[in-house]
Amino acid sequence: MKRTWALSFALLLGAALVSPAAAQYPDRPVKLIVPWAAGGDTDNIFRPFTPHLQKHLGQPVVIANVGGASGTVGAREARNAPADGYTVYAVHDYIHLTYYAGIADVKYTDFEPVCLISATPSVLTASAKTPWKDWKELVADAKKRPGEITVGATLGSTSHLFPATIEKAAGIKLKYVSYDGLAPRMNAILGGHIDLTDSNLTQKGKVDAGQLRFLAIATEKRDPDLPGVPTLKELGLQIVYEVQRGLMVPKGTPAPVRAKLGEACAKAAAEPEFAAALKKQGTRVSYLDSQAYAGFLDKLDADNKALMTDLGLAKK
Repeated sequence: MKRTWALSFALLLGAALVSPAAAQYPDRPVKLIVPWAAGGDTDNIFRPFTPHLQKHLGQPVVIANVGGASGTVGAREARNAPADGYTVYAVHDYIHLTYYAGIADVKYTDFEPVCLISATPSVLTASAKTPWKDWKELVADAKKRPGEITVGATLGSTSHLFPATIEKAAGIKLKYVSYDGLAPRMNAILGGHIDLTDSNLTQKGKVDAGQLRFLAIATEKRDPDLPGVPTLKELGLQIVYEVQRGLMVPKGTPAPVRAKLGEACAKAAAEPEFAAALKKQGTRVSYLDSQAYAGFLDKLDADNKALMTDLGLAKK
């Protein structure tokens, strides 16, 4: 009897501790911070996701593009927002890289994971104005002109790590030019201002039009949509690389709020229209719930720290 009473009291206390605001969540629009400019990959992936998320959440979800400092400006704004579920943060692997590069003071543990939604394989991409037609010609030229071939990258982010990994594995030396996000990098490479960059299958139309060249893709096997593009593994480089994107909220966001967000996220990620939209972005749906995403983030952080250290890019 005592045990039953104690259990009932504990349940009542737990219910009392859930604030009225958390219980009513959401009762107004939710802001989704994308820490990059509109038109970049992260923005283009979360744009088609947002209508499905708001449908299952029951309130509007409004994207706020907060660019600057390799994604750090947006990350800080998200970290410093009230932990009430009304500010959600779109994140990818860059949060690990910018921290270890010493660019950012924001770490993934400043947030609570909600869900992982996508994975995008990287493609080494060349300007059509370059003299090389394939990987072999690029490597030969790079060895003749060490440090002269330019790569557009968001320093300390995935677009920096991917070519740096290739650079080390191939034994070549490249010159990095900093851009804040994919959109300005693509403008630069299309204008012939840089020679190489990290991109993905969204640029296939420009490749077909002769404006860009795909030299190699970082997948296990050739992509069926790019049968003529070799994998880096085929070329002798043991590199498989995908950019993983998910949602997080500020540390301390109440569990009931995170649960509602997580439930809406799961339903949104399962929408067939979302999968179709991602395919057009050269991306696949890669869903993990909050618990699995937490473990995934821990491993991703350890792997990226080791890789950054190995490449000599880590300052923390």
